[in-house]
Amino acid sequence: MTISQLFNIANLFVLPFWALMILLPNWKVTRQIMSSYLPFVLLAGTYLYLFINSITPENAQALSNPQLTDIARFFADETAAATGWIHFLVMDLFVGRWIYWEGQKTGVWTIHSLALSLFAGPLGLLSHILTDWITKTFFPKFQQNETATVAEQEISSTGR
Repeated sequence: MTISQLFNIANLFVLPFWALMILLPNWKVTRQIMSSYLPFVLLAGTYLYLFINSITPENAQALSNPQLTDIARFFADETAAATGWIHFLVMDLFVGRWIYWEGQKTGVWTIHSLALSLFAGPLGLLSHILTDWITKTFFPKFQQNETATVAEQEISSTGR
């Protein structure tokens, strides 16, 4: 399998997880899937494979004392660029999963933060932190009611 194929597969691999968290956040299947670490293990394994294959003696030296020009030169290599991109995919999905579960626990609205995380992980994280603060500060009754609703949905879906 080529680096380009791994890159394309990894890009497609994450999309169902994002779609479930954004479009069907309260679905029992979404909760089951997002409770698993398997997507991260698979992506991290791909990352490890690419990382090992992207390290040359010159790259190792550049990364040991990183300077911007060395990093730019490192990522000019297709394997290194794919490695970096998959790093983003893993970490953005991990942040998105955290936002998703925080929303499930607290009832704070997460759709906008998840969409931002899909495209720019740190902005999605910032968005969720601000949304959580705004909700807790200005709409505490909404948050409590929404939390009860999420908990009630979980109980009714599991029969407990």
